[in-house]
Amino acid sequence: MIRPAQPASAAVSDDALFGPEAAGYARYRPGVPDAAVHLLAATQHGVPAPVLLDLGPGTGQVPRALLPVLRRLVHIDLVDVNVSMLEAARAVLEPVRGTCTVDVFTGAAHTFAPAAPGRAPTLITCCRSFHWMARPEVLSMADRMASPHAVVAIMGDGSLWTHEADWAAALRELIQSYLGEDRRAGTSGTYAEPGGRSYEDDLADSAFSEVTEHHFPLSRAWTPEDVIGYLRTTSFARPTLFADRHHEFEAAALQLLQDHAVGGVLKEDAVFTVLLARRSGGAA
Repeated sequence: MIRPAQPASAAVSDDALFGPEAAGYARYRPGVPDAAVHLLAATQHGVPAPVLLDLGPGTGQVPRALLPVLRRLVHIDLVDVNVSMLEAARAVLEPVRGTCTVDVFTGAAHTFAPAAPGRAPTLITCCRSFHWMARPEVLSMADRMASPHAVVAIMGDGSLWTHEADWAAALRELIQSYLGEDRRAGTSGTYAEPGGRSYEDDLADSAFSEVTEHHFPLSRAWTPEDVIGYLRTTSFARPTLFADRHHEFEAAALQLLQDHAVGGVLKEDAVFTVLLARRSGGAA
């Protein structure tokens, strides 16, 4: 089961939150596991001209991984409220897109409309971003825009805030010592429990109610410096939250991470979960 990593009230990301960190996001955010990429590609078996709609694409990790595997992709739509992220995503796709066309849409995911007719998405992906969105409205948009046998893929693996390793717990406590016990979320405010509603609940109430769940265990090795870079791209430890104490916090965090590292490495064991959702009676 995937539960939202942030409250719906956090709304969508914007340039004030992630815009300045687009380069760091591309460098420090983990990619999509190969097994998950091949699962996505397999959903397009038999589709003669696949069209990808990627919601909240970050710096283009999903289409960048998918293009070499699903070479039949004819078009990609990237949708985000964040102009900086969209520019970074389009740039990273340019060397590998081949004949595949790419359009960007700046706006909330649920307001998306294709730039040209005849490009109904056959695969809609949302990787580590669904929690920022108006989720029921996004699924309604998907129902209006998608092809009859389209697949919606909602994916994620949590964050270092939720990781249970000793080093991650100690890091979380350090962040709380600077920012308070409550987890920060969005451009302002704090995390609030999502009321027990999961992504599966959202899908069950949508047109895409036939869901299969896929789990991919993985192990990551972080350096202390990479963790520091990652923190700068998060909503719970971004630099502006610390104001004039940010350098002090980073020095303390780096020392903490170095003390916990074994051979200079911090291990994270995680599970990348993919929910594949289809309309009732859709092809498996």
